[in-house]
Amino acid sequence: MDIKIFEGVKTPFYYYDKELLERTLDAIEACTAGTPMKVHYAIKANSEPEILRIISSRGFGADCVSGNEIMTAISCGFRPENIYYAGVGKTDEEILTGIDCGIGCFNIESIEEIDILSELSAQRGKRVTVALRVNPNIDAHTHEYITTGLKENKFGIDMRMLDEAIKKVKSSEHLDLGGLHFHIGSQITISEPFKLLCKKINDLKARYRLEGIDFRFFNVGGGLGIDYENPDKNPIPDFGTYFNTILSNLDLAEGQEVHCELGRAIVAQCGSLISKVVLVKKGIEKNFVIIDGGMSDLIRPALYGAHHKIENLSTIGRPADKIYEVVGPICESSDVFGKDELLPETHRGDLIALRSAGAYGSAMSSQYNMRNLPGHLIR
Repeated sequence: MDIKIFEGVKTPFYYYDKELLERTLDAIEACTAGTPMKVHYAIKANSEPEILRIISSRGFGADCVSGNEIMTAISCGFRPENIYYAGVGKTDEEILTGIDCGIGCFNIESIEEIDILSELSAQRGKRVTVALRVNPNIDAHTHEYITTGLKENKFGIDMRMLDEAIKKVKSSEHLDLGGLHFHIGSQITISEPFKLLCKKINDLKARYRLEGIDFRFFNVGGGLGIDYENPDKNPIPDFGTYFNTILSNLDLAEGQEVHCELGRAIVAQCGSLISKVVLVKKGIEKNFVIIDGGMSDLIRPALYGAHHKIENLSTIGRPADKIYEVVGPICESSDVFGKDELLPETHRGDLIALRSAGAYGSAMSSQYNMRNLPGHLIR
């Protein structure tokens, strides 16, 4: 990372490597060409307009979780029919936005939502495609806050209620049952949870086929993880294994499609939070590197206990032989990016990079402590 390009840019800010993003999209296209797989980008991961325009230009769909995300997706080039809308608490206004825009599918997450969507579709005189989000009760072996497929999660419909949900959708003249939707969690780095999900889908497909119900598509959600500790060694996720696991384990009939919703896997590695060292505080037992970026700029470490690789960009090539605790300026004890971080000797004014921050970094930033939102640089 050449820090000369950062001269004159006010810290903290997000830096995005456009070339890496393009190579990541190339890898996805190479793995899915000629297959029944359709990729929808999860806009919640990063909604920077320039990044959205790059992704939409490749013909990807969009996974949205709010009315504003739908409008942003359309304004950045995503085709309405390739936009799928999920979320446990869609407001009437947001649902009507989706109906009026002609989006491709609503992912329904409760029995109660079926009635609401049917009523609002009737108001508009429209028939809309829906998918039922099912909780397959699969443990993705990830953080409890980003595990979403267990039966006790707030998301989706319990398997025991699926018959009732399907019957209700089929009885509505304003709803068209297109498929089933699943999402078992995020930052999944092993194949087994995806294999288990495919088995559950195959079982459901076979069961409902006997009842005369054929689904046009199955949406397996997202969840593919990245290498946070070695971003330079593994800048692009192992899409080959991911897509092959799904396609080789799903028993698809002729004409059936499988959809996925990748977010983190597409944008995380292309982004870094660039911050400046305010001062190095020497203590009795430890030394603190205090930077001007805080949990208001990158909340993942405070919220999830996540760790991003920390680099001193001003000391590249020097030995990493000093131990520091790297912290931000926010008035919260949880505003810590790394403990026992091995770095070269660090000084006031050095530039620090928090790597792999392109997903759920800027998108989750806030103005807590009345701080400015971080800037952006895309090169």
